[in-house]
Amino acid sequence: MSRKIVAGNWKMNMDVEEARSLYNDLNDVEYPKDVKVILSPPAIYLSEFALKNNNVFIASQNVSSCSNGAYTGEISASMLESINVRYCLVGHSERRQHFKEDNELLAEKVKQLLTKNITPIYCCGESLEERESAKEKEVILNQLNKGLFFISKEQISKVVIAYEPIWAIGTGVTASSDQAQEMHGFIRQVLQDNYNQDIAENISILYGGSCKPDNATEIFSKPDVDGGLIGGAALDANSFKKIIHSF
Repeated sequence: MSRKIVAGNWKMNMDVEEARSLYNDLNDVEYPKDVKVILSPPAIYLSEFALKNNNVFIASQNVSSCSNGAYTGEISASMLESINVRYCLVGHSERRQHFKEDNELLAEKVKQLLTKNITPIYCCGESLEERESAKEKEVILNQLNKGLFFISKEQISKVVIAYEPIWAIGTGVTASSDQAQEMHGFIRQVLQDNYNQDIAENISILYGGSCKPDNATEIFSKPDVDGGLIGGAALDANSFKKIIHSF
């Protein structure tokens, strides 16, 4: 069956001392053996954390769609591989919204990561307008088809998918556990339709919409929710630990 994962996305937060303190607090803990814990710090801290002996895995928040060359400010998949980064976010809603990343560009990023055996955490989700127009499933299907479903059965088995209801990120609004289950179940069915049942059952699908200690247990109890991609609550060690123990 799919693996339980709790991933913390630190986004563009914390100076180096704050980041070190939080990393050390979260890394110096024994977690349940059936839960994989991933931290995604700002790029400037990746090499320091990824090269240490970890109880947690390290993910990049972004990767270039190009392998190397004159692309000032970009970070390649080979660079991430060289410092032992094993995961990378792709298509986070903030990258789609603020940096206008489309599905075709994200497909190139997925390709780059897979060539270096780095697991993409592929994010998909709908806006409030799209949900109110009853287009949420159409939007998700388009994001998956164009950004992810071009890869092989072997490759898709290495991917983690994160469902982000954009209308529930940083707004204080949270999708109900039933709404989360509906969309996770839809994604799993789409995986089965495009690949097969075994692949669909074994891919982790994470919920990424304002998951907190007080709602994580209910959300994680749903059969197709395998964990969370955590934003604000990942910046507080106690809150993040409580979410990890919410299964």
